[in-house]
Amino acid sequence: MPAVLLALGASLAWGVADFVGPLQGRRFGALAVLVVAQLGGLAAVSLPVVLLWRGPAGPGVLWAVPAAVSGILGLWAYYRGMVVGAISVVAPVAGVSAIIPVLVGVAFGDRPSSLQFVGMALALTGVALAAYEPGGERRIAAGVGLALVAAIGFGFYFPPMHLAGETDFLWASLVFRSTATIVIASVFLVVRPPFALKRVNIAIVALVGVGDTLGNVLFAASAGHGLVSVTSVLASLYPVVTVLLARAFLAERISRGQQLGVAGTLAGVALISVG
Repeated sequence: MPAVLLALGASLAWGVADFVGPLQGRRFGALAVLVVAQLGGLAAVSLPVVLLWRGPAGPGVLWAVPAAVSGILGLWAYYRGMVVGAISVVAPVAGVSAIIPVLVGVAFGDRPSSLQFVGMALALTGVALAAYEPGGERRIAAGVGLALVAAIGFGFYFPPMHLAGETDFLWASLVFRSTATIVIASVFLVVRPPFALKRVNIAIVALVGVGDTLGNVLFAASAGHGLVSVTSVLASLYPVVTVLLARAFLAERISRGQQLGVAGTLAGVALISVG
């Protein structure tokens, strides 16, 4: 149960951050927003590490480095996808990233129960339903290509971050955020996009980074309590939160197929939790 609660907590934190962040990205550009968010997240995770004043439990925390490279690629594609597409479409498609850690986990010996396998399949099918744009014609929605890139980036984040979290979840989160900050700041300095964020927007985006980092910490902490194939699927349910926020605050249209997808995703969570 601790693994379930921690992973679901991660999905909630990511879901909120992945709604607010891309909205700022639409106004000010993905790179500019990502730089500020990484700095905000880095400051947030550095504080408890400094207060505890202890070193990492082992070199396994370095698995967070490849997790960060893959994760920040996914996050950039995710933000860019929401510039050209609807949040309620891009977010669920990116959520199919959980397929990758499930396959990795099973390949390395994870043995989820039959009920959990059904729940994972139901959850993944649910998020995939949003790939179709609402309307009379069933066609692939705008931003789906970038959402699939995000799914790959996010998918290859989960296994190494799970390994890093098993060693020391707090230091794994610090290594992750430090690496992500270096990568995105380097790209920003090379590309030199416009930076037009006002003080209030900088504060909002910094809080987005704090929320994203909270998700990282909770997911890394779940590594010590559950299988990667289960915790990754639960943590990948952030699209449900993001889609519901988009519907509530942006009045984005959600087709019956997307509504069915959200219901299927929630049913999958229940099966995974009781399995």
